[in-house]
Amino acid sequence: MIGMILKIGILDVQGAVSEHAKSIRNIGAQPVLVKHPESLAEVHGLILPGGESTTLGTLIRKYGLHDPIRERARQGMPVFGTCAGLILLARKIEGQDDHHLDLMDITVNRNSFGRQRDSFEADIEFEGLSGAPFPGVFIRAPHIVTAGSDVKVLAIYRDRIVAARQGNLLAASFHPELTSDLRLHEYFKAVIERQCAAECV
Repeated sequence: MIGMILKIGILDVQGAVSEHAKSIRNIGAQPVLVKHPESLAEVHGLILPGGESTTLGTLIRKYGLHDPIRERARQGMPVFGTCAGLILLARKIEGQDDHHLDLMDITVNRNSFGRQRDSFEADIEFEGLSGAPFPGVFIRAPHIVTAGSDVKVLAIYRDRIVAARQGNLLAASFHPELTSDLRLHEYFKAVIERQCAAECV
């Protein structure tokens, strides 16, 4: 890995794409906008940004990304879902019979913290991050209702799970890209680096 610049993809069909790209550049990695399978093939990790989860789910199928994302993730590619991206990762969504990527052993409540007008910021104690609490920006945020036995809970707010990890999969209810705090993007970068230590060329 010496001298290699990590390429971190951002699903580029809707949502906070440019904000994530800026954070990725600021941690010394190269952002890659992923709208087609060809772009997905070149990245070492992928961020699923916030947006509207139903629309995102529809668009990843429209652009032929649904199955390739699932396959790469199952092969070990790190994936980080924020807000609506968390919903995309979930195995089960409360009130829905269907799901999206069905990758992470979690059940989610889509609009746990209210509508757009109920958006807020809160200090989040996030396991694995040193220093001050992380400034969580919650916008129509979901939360994790239940987590499987191999899912590690990383943060809880108001008695609700708002961040978790399952192997190469990382999920947060809030928007780290809307703050100047880069620690969560650094955390994800470290997950990718550990994966790459054995596999990247």
